[in-house]
Amino acid sequence: MRSSRLARLPRRLWLLVAGSLLLGASDLVRLNLVPPASARAHRQQARISIDLDQRPSSAPPTHWVASWGASPQAATSDNRSGSGLDDQTIRNIVFTSLGGTMVRVRFTNAFGVQPVEIRQAAVGVAGAGARLAGRNVALLFAGRGSVLIPPGAEAISDPVALTVAPLQRIAVSIFLPSPTGPATQHEAAQQVNYVAPGARALDPSAAPFTGHTSAWYFLDRVDVLSPPANLGTIVALGDSITTGVGSTANVNGRWPDDLARRLHSRGRVTVGVIDEGIGGNRVLNDSPCCGVSAVARFGTDVVDQPGVRAVILLEGINDIGFSRHRGRLTAPHTSVSAGQIIAGYQQIIRQAHAAGLQIFGGTLTPFRGAAYWSPAGEAKREAVNHWIRTSGAFDGMIDFSRAIADPGNPESLDAAYDSGDHLHPNTAGYRSMANAVSLAMLLNSVR
Repeated sequence: MRSSRLARLPRRLWLLVAGSLLLGASDLVRLNLVPPASARAHRQQARISIDLDQRPSSAPPTHWVASWGASPQAATSDNRSGSGLDDQTIRNIVFTSLGGTMVRVRFTNAFGVQPVEIRQAAVGVAGAGARLAGRNVALLFAGRGSVLIPPGAEAISDPVALTVAPLQRIAVSIFLPSPTGPATQHEAAQQVNYVAPGARALDPSAAPFTGHTSAWYFLDRVDVLSPPANLGTIVALGDSITTGVGSTANVNGRWPDDLARRLHSRGRVTVGVIDEGIGGNRVLNDSPCCGVSAVARFGTDVVDQPGVRAVILLEGINDIGFSRHRGRLTAPHTSVSAGQIIAGYQQIIRQAHAAGLQIFGGTLTPFRGAAYWSPAGEAKREAVNHWIRTSGAFDGMIDFSRAIADPGNPESLDAAYDSGDHLHPNTAGYRSMANAVSLAMLLNSVR
């Protein structure tokens, strides 16, 4: 596949590749161009990834693994993404699942309408608020301090030497010197991120970062160079219940975070977990607010992750109840049957198995009392869950529903786990969901 894509490179890009190889035999410059996809895919235009894999020859065997991720979304009018950024630095705070000795970062302009320049970028260990608690290391792109990312494209930084611990908060800072236009983001991050005027990516202090935002901008992955004991990563693919809506902000209380904590607590051999949930997302249909469907984004959000070994799918409640975002209907009113959702699962299972991945299905959690609950919708949820539990189509099953349901009324969330909207769990509910996952099942799938 990669050779066929390279065969279509324009002559100018071939010259750039050749020149880069001449500049340093130890550096490998890969220009990975993906043909234009359909209008439904969120990597709609050519994707350019610049990846210098610099690894000391004397180092023990290591491999690149995705330690954190977030699926990109289009700009909305609800936050800074609609107007974009201009002569500002955004400091994104993220939570690693695996540690390593080197770091590289993937930036994204997947939904941009114009090129975005990153003139300065850095990664470091986060402290309180926007403050850095350790080293803050400048990021380069093919040896340069800046990069221009075309619309629909991505750029991967050069690796930098930075020791990252598992379950550690790190800060990825980006200076954007000129108007970006509508900004590619990940909304509802459950994390306060910070904005400063001017070029402040290398500034370790919190003082300039007086602006706050609840979204991540132009960032969709952090990779670490990990030892062999880190077997790889598991992708949690889902909707707002996977991205942690309803959990306490800034505590990394999403169920994938708690699952990463459980895996890490087992000892030396472990796997990471990256969260590819999108609020309002659906298995079968796209929507303007809530991302490309799970069927359409599986390749980019799951298969393309470095070190991916397995996937947990928890999605379908929005297909049943229609996508609503903050109480507003923001997706087409599409009637979907339980059978159609199951057919979508079967397509995703085939994609996973074709990529050599095991896939585990999570039962849909209770939502009686939520704004879009109905008796007909409940019947669909129960039919879908019966299929997940009994069909054997997935490589394993996780009964998220039973983990947080009211024992006396399984159509509803247990009051102790309800964030208040009767749809999203609270922080304790997400912890209960993570505890419902069999660690032996996951670890057996990646050995």
